[in-house]
Amino acid sequence: MTDRSADTALLDAARALDASDPLAAHLDAFVEAPGVTAYLDGNSLGRPLRDVPEKLAAFVREDWGTRLIRSWDEQWMALPMELGDRIGAVALGAGAGQTVVSDSTSVLIYKLMRGALRQAQGPTGAAQGPTGRTELVIEEGNFPTDRFLAEGVAAEMGATLRWITPDPVHGVTIDDVAAVVSERTALVSLSHVDYRSGALADMPGITAVVHEAGALMMWDLCHSAGVVPMQLDDWGVDMAVGCTYKYLNGGPGSPAFAYLRHDLQGVLRQPIQGWWSAADIFAMGPEYVPADGIRQLLSGTPPVTSMLAMQGMIDLIEQSGIDGVRAKSESLTALAVRAYDELLAPLDVRLLSPRDPALRGGHITIGHPDFREVTRRLWADGVIPDFRFPDGIRLGLSPLSTSHAETVAGVLAVRDALESGVS
Repeated sequence: MTDRSADTALLDAARALDASDPLAAHLDAFVEAPGVTAYLDGNSLGRPLRDVPEKLAAFVREDWGTRLIRSWDEQWMALPMELGDRIGAVALGAGAGQTVVSDSTSVLIYKLMRGALRQAQGPTGAAQGPTGRTELVIEEGNFPTDRFLAEGVAAEMGATLRWITPDPVHGVTIDDVAAVVSERTALVSLSHVDYRSGALADMPGITAVVHEAGALMMWDLCHSAGVVPMQLDDWGVDMAVGCTYKYLNGGPGSPAFAYLRHDLQGVLRQPIQGWWSAADIFAMGPEYVPADGIRQLLSGTPPVTSMLAMQGMIDLIEQSGIDGVRAKSESLTALAVRAYDELLAPLDVRLLSPRDPALRGGHITIGHPDFREVTRRLWADGVIPDFRFPDGIRLGLSPLSTSHAETVAGVLAVRDALESGVS
């Protein structure tokens, strides 16, 4: 008979942690998904809050349906900046007037990346030769969007790409960055949390090294905003971009946000000069004059409807405190690693994330050759992690919507699927 005492001990530990969890009451704030017993993909798409359907309906009935175009003047015109300020204050450690919500992550990365290279090249927009700042530094394993955009921008601007090859589990280090930056570096672009391993980069340390080399630093916050505390202002970050549909629960395709430090506004010029970034939106003048503040990062009409769902989650993070969210996140991932050690390591599953909770974000990754098929089975059975090529399963544990018991149930399901055999 198979000994399942480890299962019982893990579930008992999970229930005890849930009983003492100061954020446990927030679990009921999210929509239930019938047939789903463990949702472990909140790092890809956060669950909706229960009040979102009524908020959307009220928006259609009132703000849009009754006030019609008058709502632009009454509330929508300033929404990208107001919502940006809220995200900055609640999740980024950013003062007002430096964060804006608009566009997709890809578009905002392009705007800032190209603007940074243009600024480094000087007013003529031409490369300054072998001694100029003509290099863009990025990590080889960064998310595809970041790498693809870097390749395209470098080609447009006549810049050279410098690649960092970090440890695949522990991610980019200060030493990795120090080894490649120089007087030729214009911009370094990295992810705060590695989308594969969950490794957490040393944002203040790396930013300082980049500044010592005289270059600009851009951070991708897609896997850290809303789950990992940060202090963009205090750490001297130049620019950052993050999405809102993961830990900010804005829904599929909700717009991203961009942070641009005060003293770079008006200095770094973004390339998509649409009417919403003009100094006078309705002047309809013959030439483009950019707005003075963070609105200069906008281009076209903001996606107001897509900005609605995230607002309740920002409220929830503010109520909980980002430090409290982080404490719950570390507790969840620590329990997942314990469950891995006891249930999955004996089955030749590999841990592909740092063991120290302080060195990882809100997810852990485990690896096994059969995990593509295992993921298919898990989804059919109502256990939802995600698969990452070539053989990794990510357990994404969004702290406000995920319990410790749900986390253990997910790992048990992975074990059971492996033990049942994969054809």
